[in-house]
Amino acid sequence: MPDLTPLAGATIAFDLDGTLVDSAPDLIGTLNVLLAQEGIAPLPLAEGRPFIGHGAKILLERGFAAQGHPVPSDRMPELFDRFLAHYGEHSADLTRPFPGLVACLTQLKAAGAKLSVCTNKPTPLSLPILERLDLGQFFDSVIGADLAPRPKPDASHLITAVAAAGGRIDRAVMVGDAAPDAGAARAAGVPLVLVSFGYTDTPVAELGADILIDHYDQLTDACLRLLTACPARSGEL
Repeated sequence: MPDLTPLAGATIAFDLDGTLVDSAPDLIGTLNVLLAQEGIAPLPLAEGRPFIGHGAKILLERGFAAQGHPVPSDRMPELFDRFLAHYGEHSADLTRPFPGLVACLTQLKAAGAKLSVCTNKPTPLSLPILERLDLGQFFDSVIGADLAPRPKPDASHLITAVAAAGGRIDRAVMVGDAAPDAGAARAAGVPLVLVSFGYTDTPVAELGADILIDHYDQLTDACLRLLTACPARSGEL
C-alpha cells in the first residue's frame, strides 16, 4: 500500500463528460431525438463521441452538419432549448461511471483529498447526473461553466472550482479527457492527468498530459507522483 499522505489537503479536479462518466449514449441519444424530429438520419454513437465536451450548441452544430444538414443560425435557439428539455429528463438513462471510478474516489476521499467537478456542462445539468449515479457524495464542489468567470480552457474556471472545494491551486491536480481540460490546467499551472477513454477530437496523446491513464486504478498513483514532484509553494493560494 503506497503512502497516501501527500493526498491530504490536495484537491483533485475532474471534468465530467468523458472523464467521470460515459455520458455519450444520453447526449448522442438526445441529439438523435432532435435529428429524428427533423426527418434526419441518426448519428452513430462512435461518430458523435468526439463532438462532446464543447457544450450542447457545438454538439448540435457538429451533429447536424455531420448528417448533411447544417443548422441555420436563426434555428439554433429553438433547437438548443429542445435539446436541454429532453436531455434534462434523460441525462442518466444510460450514462454510467467509468470502470474503477467509485473505488478510486473512495480511496482519494479516505486519504483526505478534496474533490471537485470542473465541467463546461451547466451546473444544473451536472448535479442531477451526479446525484442519480450516487456520485455527488464524493465532491466538495461542482462548478459548471455558468458558475465560473469563463469556461475551460480559461484558468479561472479551474481556479474557481478548486477554491470552491476549499483547496489551493498549488496543491491541485486536473483530471480530464480533452483540450479544454489540458488548456485550463496549463493556464493555471496545475499538473494534468488525462484519461485515454474519453471524448476528444484531438488524439489524447497529443494534448500534453503529465500522465496519461487507461483505467481509474491508475489515478491515485498518478496523483501521488505529481503532488510529490510539485510540492506546495509556500504562501501561494
